[in-house]
Amino acid sequence: MKTVKIGLLGLGTVGGGVYKLIERQKSEMVSKTGADVEIAKILVHNRNKKREGIDESLLTDQWKDIIEDKEIDIVVEVMGGIEPAKTIITEALKAGKNVVTANKDLLAVCGEDLLEIAAAHHVDLMFEAAVAGGIPIMRPLRQCLAGNEITEVTGIVNGTTNYILTKMFELGMSFEEALAKATELGYAEADPTADIEGLDAGRKVAIMATSAFHSKVVFDDVHIEGITKITAQDIKYAKEFDSVIKLIGIARNTESGIEACVYPMLLSSEHPLASVRNSFNAVFVHGDAVDDVMFYGRGAGEFPTASAVMGDIIDVIRDMVNGCTGRISNTCYRELPVKKCRDIRSKFFLRMQVENRPGVLASIASVFGEHKVSINKVVQKIITDGMAEVVIVTDAVKEYHMQDAQEELLRMPIVKEISSVIREY
Repeated sequence: MKTVKIGLLGLGTVGGGVYKLIERQKSEMVSKTGADVEIAKILVHNRNKKREGIDESLLTDQWKDIIEDKEIDIVVEVMGGIEPAKTIITEALKAGKNVVTANKDLLAVCGEDLLEIAAAHHVDLMFEAAVAGGIPIMRPLRQCLAGNEITEVTGIVNGTTNYILTKMFELGMSFEEALAKATELGYAEADPTADIEGLDAGRKVAIMATSAFHSKVVFDDVHIEGITKITAQDIKYAKEFDSVIKLIGIARNTESGIEACVYPMLLSSEHPLASVRNSFNAVFVHGDAVDDVMFYGRGAGEFPTASAVMGDIIDVIRDMVNGCTGRISNTCYRELPVKKCRDIRSKFFLRMQVENRPGVLASIASVFGEHKVSINKVVQKIITDGMAEVVIVTDAVKEYHMQDAQEELLRMPIVKEISSVIREY
C-alpha cells in the first residue's frame, strides 16, 4: 500500500486546519483514495514557537528541505503572498511534485504560467481553496460545468464586506461601527484594506473568469471599487427600492469581450444573492445548458478553507494512484479581449445635493440627455436650507457616458455635490 507524503508550507489558520483534517481523516484515506497519507515536513517561519498538538520533528524553516525531499509527493501551499510562494511552487512543479494551493494573490497574477509548468511536468496543480473558502466553485467551473458555454459568474466572494453591509442594512450601523464589529469577531484583519477596498474579491474574480471563459484574466484586468463610501442614506434608499446593497464580483463573457469588475451594487431582493447574509459567500453561474446555478456556504475560516484544500489533496492522491496526474492543467485555449471599464454598460443610482428651485431637474435631465443617459426614475424627498436631495436611477448606459455626465453636472452651480454613485444589477 502506497503512502503519499505531504510537505505543508505554512501553519497559520488554514495550515493548522489542514493539519488537523489530515490527522482526522487518516483512517479513511485508504478507502477514499487507495493510499495512506502522511505529513512529512512543515515549513514555518519560527521553529522555536510552541505549537500544541504538532510534532516538532516535522518542522523546518528551509523550504528547500521540502522540495529536495524525493519522498514528498504533494506540496500544500497555504502561506499566501506572491513571493516566496511563486518560487517554491515553481520549483516544486519542476521537481515533479503535485501542488495544492490556496493562494489567490499568486493565482490572480500568474496562475496560467504555473498551470503551464504543471502541464509540462505532468503533475497536478489544484486551487479550489483560492476562491470562496469551503464553497466548491473552481472544480465545478473546470469540470462539472465544462459542457457549458458559461456567460456569467457573479458572486459575493468576500465575507468581511458582506458582514459589514448586512449589519448596516439590518441593524442600521454606520460603516465604521460595522467594520469595528467585524474586526472584533475576527472577520476583518487588523488592516482590512484588501477586503473593504474590494482587492480580495478582485483577485477571486480574475481566477473565476479565467477558468469559466478559458481565457487569461489577471488581477490588473479587473475594475475594482470598495464599500467605504456606502452610507446609511444609501441603505435607506435601497430598502425603499426593495433592494439590498452587496459587494458583487462580476465576470461576463460578452460578444465584445470579457467584463471583470468588483463594486457595490443595488440588488433586487428577489435575486438569490440578496439573501446571502453576514460572512457567507455565494457564487451564481449562468451556462447555456445548465441555465442558472448557485453555490453557497462559508467563504473563509480555518475548517471551511481547509475542507477545500483537503478535497484537492484527495483528488491528487486519486490521480497518483491511477497514474493520471496532470489530466487537467491550463484550460486557457482562447485569447479573448478584456473590456475597459469605460465601455461596460451598467444601470446607475445617483444621489446628489442640488439647489431647490424651479428648473433644476430640467437642467439635470438635459445634461443626462446630452450624454446619452436615459433616466428611469427620479426621487426627491429631503429639502433643507434651500437644497434638495435628488436620487436618479438610470437605464443601462456605458460607463464613459455616465462619467462625462457627472463631470458636467459637477461644473454646474446648481449641483452642490454628487453624494453617491452605485451601480444596479
